Amino acid sequence: MKLFKSKELENLTIEETHKLYRKYVNNSQVDLISKFGFGSDLAAKSENNFIFTKSGKKIYDFTGGIGVLNHGHNNERILEIRKWYADNKKMEVHKNFFSPYVAALSHNIAQLLPEDLNISYLSNSGSDANEGALKMAYKYHNGNRDYVLHSNLSFHGKKISISNVTSSKETNYFKFQQLLKSKEFIHNDIESIKNLVSSLRKDSQSNIYAIILEPFSASSLLRCSETFLRSLRELCTKENIVLIFDEVYSGWAKTGELFYFMHYENLVPDIVTSGKSLGGGKASISAYTCREKFFKKAYDNLRDATLHSTTFNALGEETLTAIEAVNIIVEENYVSKSKNIYNILNSGLKKLQSQFPNIIKEVRGSGSLNGVIINTDFTDKYIQPVLSIIPTSFTKDEYAIKKILVAAFISELYDKHNILTYYGGNVGLPLKISSSLTADDESLNYFLDSFKKVLENGVLNAVKNFLKRNIFK
Repeated sequence: MKLFKSKELENLTIEETHKLYRKYVNNSQVDLISKFGFGSDLAAKSENNFIFTKSGKKIYDFTGGIGVLNHGHNNERILEIRKWYADNKKMEVHKNFFSPYVAALSHNIAQLLPEDLNISYLSNSGSDANEGALKMAYKYHNGNRDYVLHSNLSFHGKKISISNVTSSKETNYFKFQQLLKSKEFIHNDIESIKNLVSSLRKDSQSNIYAIILEPFSASSLLRCSETFLRSLRELCTKENIVLIFDEVYSGWAKTGELFYFMHYENLVPDIVTSGKSLGGGKASISAYTCREKFFKKAYDNLRDATLHSTTFNALGEETLTAIEAVNIIVEENYVSKSKNIYNILNSGLKKLQSQFPNIIKEVRGSGSLNGVIINTDFTDKYIQPVLSIIPTSFTKDEYAIKKILVAAFISELYDKHNILTYYGGNVGLPLKISSSLTADDESLNYFLDSFKKVLENGVLNAVKNFLKRNIFK
């Protein structure tokens, strides 16, 4: 029997890591990541907006840790507070002692959110937060309503319950057992919601206990209009339906305000969920925050006080890390940083669109979360002819052609310019460009200059290089 020691891992090669992944983690994951041009190197360290590999590369990280790294990699203030916690041997978990960290974090969140969004429950992931929000909505109605509504392009997590309110075929093509009674409405279409509200009634009252949606969809980069959101707010108030905004990805200054819904004055949900960058890039922590009346009716009694709780919802180090993360966001004006990133990237991407209208079909984004839709008119000419010789397991994916096209540009940026980007798993499969909020103007302009060079080289060369590097290597 061999057990790895912690410091031995510094000497583990990429080949040895692949071997361990194939045997003990996920064999197909190695194949998938390799097919898209990654997995040939290991990260040695990371700092701010950069990843440094063992082979000596300096990678510009324009993924933002998939929403986790608004503070950048290894933010110094985050590292310092976690070291202080460890050095002082502070207590982590004990249900019989009140946590000043839980109390203070919940207070700080309440101070930053509008109206009476005052009560927070802390959890471990965005999926947990969304499930907790739906659970509260159901409990608020005492189990007397049956349905939850969700958008036709929604992504709310991969837990089996949450998969019932996730519509994206890219992430939810396999249908798990329906644990929640849910109905789907059309994104940004208030009439489709009104029709469902009219049809789902019981004893002359609404049979819908909650509507959950992302006001800004991180996977598709599509936003809900102000008119739609205000109409939805009015409808939910009228029908006593709990309105839940999922801001797990878009929250904490990612999209140009502290939360996306705060772009619009006096537009307030009943529950907002958050996570990802709440942990400052180091802590796995999320939250759902609700209006007081919903909490009081659902859980504010001795019998139900712990009806929704978990072992790690009061983990001290995670909670203290989040307190520091939130303070950094406020004190260093991350909202302003987010707006500056948008001004540079959005204007730069639109300029590239005007220069390469045959390649860039659309520019989308808000704050530091931006992207482009690649024109798929090229697929018949450049990709369809090679499908017959691409591995069958790859072409079974109904999105394979689009993915190859988008991945070709992602691969070129990485291989030729040391830039890490990714694609969105939803409508249009956007090539996503999402830096940390700590990224400087020089890095943003480096991305735009590099992307221009890739576009100038053309679609055909990008596809050829991608297939050669990753499919037929």
